[in-house]
Amino acid sequence: MLVIVVENAPPRLRGRLAVWLLEVRAGVYIGSYGRQIREMIWGQVCGAIEDGNAVIAWPAPNDAGFQFDTCGKNRRVPVDLDGLRLVSFGPEAALPAALPPPEPPRRRGR
Repeated sequence: MLVIVVENAPPRLRGRLAVWLLEVRAGVYIGSYGRQIREMIWGQVCGAIEDGNAVIAWPAPNDAGFQFDTCGKNRRVPVDLDGLRLVSFGPEAALPAALPPPEPPRRRGR
């Protein structure tokens, strides 16, 4: 089983993923392919993700039973700790700047 999750992906990338995989929720794609096809699909995702981000997970013969990789702008960064792949959170600065809070509505005078 192959799972790819994309956030803020361009429509052309989402359409391309829908050719190869089943979109079970918005931005969540699943399928069953071997290594070569998985690497080809992931290469297309990383090449077209632009300002979005993506994660891929697939079965692997390790203690966790799966392997994963990420691409794009995201605070979550994969790290290897004694052969176990974990996720580290980067600084807030890695995220796009937050929008300022909206101004309260103005009262109209009579």
